[in-house]
Amino acid sequence: MNSRKVQLQALDRLLTIMDELRAQCPWDRKQTMQSLRHLTIEETYELGDAILEGDLQEVKKELGDLLLHIFFYAKIGSETGDFDIADVCSAISEKLIHRHPHIYGDVEVADEEEVKKNWENIKLSEGKKSVLEGVPASLPALVKANRIQDKVAGVGFDWEEPHQVFEKLQEELAELQDEIGKGEETRIEEEFGDVLFSMVNYARFLKVNPENALERTNKKFIKRFAYLEEKAREAGKSLKEMTLAEMDVHWNNAKTL
Repeated sequence: MNSRKVQLQALDRLLTIMDELRAQCPWDRKQTMQSLRHLTIEETYELGDAILEGDLQEVKKELGDLLLHIFFYAKIGSETGDFDIADVCSAISEKLIHRHPHIYGDVEVADEEEVKKNWENIKLSEGKKSVLEGVPASLPALVKANRIQDKVAGVGFDWEEPHQVFEKLQEELAELQDEIGKGEETRIEEEFGDVLFSMVNYARFLKVNPENALERTNKKFIKRFAYLEEKAREAGKSLKEMTLAEMDVHWNNAKTL
C-alpha cells in the first residue's frame, strides 16, 4: 500500500485539479451544491452496487467519484467563505474524537453495543433534542426504518431476545390478515407497513442488513428473469405465449446457474 506521503500527494493533486476545473471548465464553473446533489446521490448508489457485487476495482472507481464530489462541495464552500476542505476534515476529526471517549478519553466500554449507546447519549448531550434527529427525511423508507430502529436501540428502547421480535412479526401478520378480510384499503396499507417495519427489526436481530438483503434478491430475480427471457427467445416465443409450466421449468433451471 502507498505511504502516507504518497497518499497526501494524491489528495493534493486532486485538490489542484478541482481548482483548475472550477476555474477553466464551463460545466464545472456552472455547478452549485443544488445541481450536484442528485448526482452525488447517484454516485452513492453506484458505490453501493459495486460493494454488493464485490467488485473492488469498481469500488475504488466509485470511491474516487464520490471523493470528487466531496472536494467539489468544499471548493464551492471556500468560494462563499463558509468552509473549505480543511474545515471539513477538522470538523469530522473533532467529532470523532469527542464521540470516542473510550479511545481518546478515560471511558471504558465492554463491547460494540456500549459504544453505540455512548454515541447516542453523547449526541443528546451536544444539544440534539431527539435521537432520531439524525435520520434524514429523504432516506428511502426501508433504509429509514433500519436507521430508526438502530438509533432507538442505542438508547435502550429495544427487545431483549430475537424470539420476541419474531412473535411481534407474527402478531403483525395476523393483524394484516384480519384487515385484508375486512377489505379496508387504508387499514390494509397501515398494517402492511407494520409488517415491513417488524421485518426490518427482525433483520437487525439476525444481523442482516435489510436493504442489502432485498437488493441481493432483486439482482438474483433480474438474473433469473433474464435467463427466462433468453430461453423464450431461443424457442421463438414471447413470454406471453409461454405457459406457466414452461416458465417454471426454465425458472428452476435458472436457480442452478
